[in-house]
Amino acid sequence: MEAALVASCPGDAPLGLAVSGGGDSMALLCAAAERSGPPVLAVTVDHGLRPEARDEARFVADTCARLGVAHTTLCWQGWDGSGNLQDAARRARYRLIADWAAGQGIAHVALGHNRDDQAETLLMRLARGAGVDGLSAMAPARQSLGVTWLRPFLGLGRADLRAFLDERGQRWIEDPSNEDTRFGRVQARRALDVLAPLGITAEGLAAAAARMASARAALDVATREAATRLACEDRGDVVIDRAGLAALSDEIARRLLFAALAWVATAEYPPRAEALADTMAALITAPRATLHGCLIARHGDRLRLSREPAAVAGKTAPAGAAWDGRWRMDGPAVPGDEIRALGEAGLGLCPEWRASGLPRASLIASPSVWRGGALIAAPLAGFGNGWQARVTTSLRARIVSH
Repeated sequence: MEAALVASCPGDAPLGLAVSGGGDSMALLCAAAERSGPPVLAVTVDHGLRPEARDEARFVADTCARLGVAHTTLCWQGWDGSGNLQDAARRARYRLIADWAAGQGIAHVALGHNRDDQAETLLMRLARGAGVDGLSAMAPARQSLGVTWLRPFLGLGRADLRAFLDERGQRWIEDPSNEDTRFGRVQARRALDVLAPLGITAEGLAAAAARMASARAALDVATREAATRLACEDRGDVVIDRAGLAALSDEIARRLLFAALAWVATAEYPPRAEALADTMAALITAPRATLHGCLIARHGDRLRLSREPAAVAGKTAPAGAAWDGRWRMDGPAVPGDEIRALGEAGLGLCPEWRASGLPRASLIASPSVWRGGALIAAPLAGFGNGWQARVTTSLRARIVSH
């Protein structure tokens, strides 16, 4: 157990642990506490959805105190009763933990997902008609929200982790939702019991997911090579050679467009394949189309993907903070300065904008600095005034880490 953790979490930097109190995460906590090396810090998210959640967080805190592990409880109060509860809670959990990690100077956070979770994930995605990416299930390491999320126990079964805890006399908490058949994961767990007589086991499905992950890695290499040849970043936009794109296999062309759209929109996931296909078909005759918060326009022999102005019209950030997930503005800020999209009105205050060479729509969606109602700087539109705008991520990194 400790060996799996050490192999997945090398280095001397502090390690974060996401601990809910369930058997998987408690095994992660105990294994981390027993290993020698850099300090570990644990975090628990109380979603506030069950009356028992506060006591469960306290149980984790008490266990951490006994093991000598620093612990923090984070509370989520963002559920408005609409949408998919489990998905909303999962997204909130990752955001809260990522913010906590940033505040602690932690770059890596370990999660307790195991081989059975991997098999269940594959079944759920198979039911949704997933392709190679979806069927590769959960990655041992994944970058998102400024954190590298580690899953050191994907090679171990749920029973293995509980046996590890039993050997140490360590209790854990069983979440009652694990028996609620309204949830897809519980349905997948029960389906595995039915499939076992056919030889379809958690071990076999996890192995299949690993093979799909290997195939995905090969496709990523091909996509990066295509991006190097055919795509270039232009001040936050992506410009792609149309003839070269058309000559690619459907799979690699789709992956390149997915990556470009997700990067421009700073989206966690790409659009649906059907939506992309419809949009590309429309662009055969239409000069431009919108998809996934992006504007896709034909410019001669090239496609330009830029941020859709309407998607950023209401986005604001303090000067010095990230804007729209990937922009930073460096310059002589004063308290109260705010980053916003330049907009039509702002562009009208930049008489030299045509000299930038960027299309009007790209500039309208570009970052600018405002002091109240006064435009202070719009570097991409030719009004620098001591400020510079820079993109903090890259298309290539998006292809590698998605």
